[in-house]
Amino acid sequence: MADLVAAALQPGALITLLVLIGSVVLFISGWLAPDLTGLLAAGLLVSFRVIEPREALEGFGSPALITLAGLFAISAGLFRSGALDRLRALIGSDAIRSPKRMIALMVTVVGPVSAVVPNTPIVASLLPVVEGWCKRRRISPSKVLLPLSFATVLGGTITLLGSSVNLLASEVSSRLGYGSFGLFSFTPIGLGVWLLGGSLMVLLADRFLPDRGRNDDDLIADLSSSGYLTEVKIPLGSELIGQSLHASRLQRRFDLDVLELHRGTDRLMPPLADRTLMLGDRLLLRCNRDDLLRLQQDHTVVLAPTPEQPVSLQQDNSQRMVEVLLPSGSTLAGDCLRDLRFRQRYNATVLALRRGNAVLRERLGRAPLREGDVLLLQGPKDAIRGLQASNDLVVLEQLEKDLPTVSRKRVALLIAALVLLLPSFELIPLVASVLLGTVAMVVTGCLRAGELQRVVRLDVLVLLGSLASFSVALEKTGLASALAQGLLLGLSSWPVYGAMVAVFLFTVALTEVMSNAATVAMLIPIAGQLAQGLGLPPMALIYIVLFGASQSFLSPIGYQTNLMVYGPGRYRFLDVSRYGFPLTVAMAMAVPWMVCRWFGL
Repeated sequence: MADLVAAALQPGALITLLVLIGSVVLFISGWLAPDLTGLLAAGLLVSFRVIEPREALEGFGSPALITLAGLFAISAGLFRSGALDRLRALIGSDAIRSPKRMIALMVTVVGPVSAVVPNTPIVASLLPVVEGWCKRRRISPSKVLLPLSFATVLGGTITLLGSSVNLLASEVSSRLGYGSFGLFSFTPIGLGVWLLGGSLMVLLADRFLPDRGRNDDDLIADLSSSGYLTEVKIPLGSELIGQSLHASRLQRRFDLDVLELHRGTDRLMPPLADRTLMLGDRLLLRCNRDDLLRLQQDHTVVLAPTPEQPVSLQQDNSQRMVEVLLPSGSTLAGDCLRDLRFRQRYNATVLALRRGNAVLRERLGRAPLREGDVLLLQGPKDAIRGLQASNDLVVLEQLEKDLPTVSRKRVALLIAALVLLLPSFELIPLVASVLLGTVAMVVTGCLRAGELQRVVRLDVLVLLGSLASFSVALEKTGLASALAQGLLLGLSSWPVYGAMVAVFLFTVALTEVMSNAATVAMLIPIAGQLAQGLGLPPMALIYIVLFGASQSFLSPIGYQTNLMVYGPGRYRFLDVSRYGFPLTVAMAMAVPWMVCRWFGL
């Protein structure tokens, strides 16, 4: 213990320890954003000459970071091209009739997808689909949304690409001399984690998931405040002709509500699920903006916002989409689009309208406009520029420069498959495969060049790049070795399995209160030194840290996807702990056992 204190009191080690403690406080308190905390720590370590500037910046040029940036682009190409639409349709299927079956489907389908696609966009894409399913089945969202997050967490440990934490751990391990991870290095353990965790999620669902009830009024308000109202028409050749809404794929594929059906002069109100659709029927829909854009390229329906003024909605390179707001005092308020001859006046087509929490009961062209209404417009660039000079309309943020490229589904899937297969057969390195896949997504039109900057998560890259300085400082100052020696004093008499369980639980506890990436960056240097002291392969304890940092089941703040479902599920803080505690205990027992078997310990 005296050696540990002496080592910690060395100037460089003491500064590193103070920066480390301060960073942990900032991560837990949230006073600074995680990426800023990482930059602050790196800047302080360089300023006090604990590490060289070159060492602090090595993380920003690492193959892991470049791989992650390309992975963001490839996953965006998959979602943008509609390659994962079948997943959305499957999750929203009315054939799934109970929460337990929905959870089983999530584990079976969403888990493996999250092994190669970042889990945040998966949850963002499927969250409204699952909420729509809950509404139709009259089931509380709290019975299924938390398992959606947990399923992606479990799937993220199957391959190297499943999580940014995996890539960071590989980079830190390589820099410390323990070796990097291959694409499927820990897949056997990850598969065991996925199977065990998924089985427990299904078995525990009835007893441990709360029922926080449904509030249909709140749900409708949420939908209307974040969604647009628009009209679509069933064209010749549509697969909807002769089908009912219940039997069609429209509501399963898109997160939308059918509010009314107009057939000639007849106006049909809900319930509409069993009505047979006919050629020329018009549907009044409420949907989010992404699905609204996708509807323009889906041949099942065509947008038909103003029947009195039929226009072609074919997109060309000069067309743009923008949101415009009717400000206070607008002379347009009180008149409808048809009477205003809106398209002739502004050379722009109104695709949809959003009006706070109100539910429109008029067809779009005949609905009186009100102050505060938001219109989604499509028109030539010159017309959009002209709107900026109008006192009656305020141009808001531009939504999309182009429509989704749904005709590239198969191409996007092929590119993603090649990105995985080429490094799997060791034909090219993983980073090269991801970079080539990114270029291929753009060249083939699955993703547009201008979208690259928007889809790459700069905050994640900055955080991971800056955290590399933690590992360098811990190793360089000898603090990692000193802390490992301190742990070794307490664990040296323990059996190997018991020591691994202790390290796993410590990692889980730390990752629940701060960034899991920071946990990995801090603990891997210590775990490597501890493994050597215990006579174990360093990679064994590194795997323990990696899986411990990835199993975030105890709090909503432990992982980003837990926070994403926390509000929509109307959960309370302890709801997450109640469902996640048995999973955490099971993983604490199972993961060390699997690691021992894998390394022959």
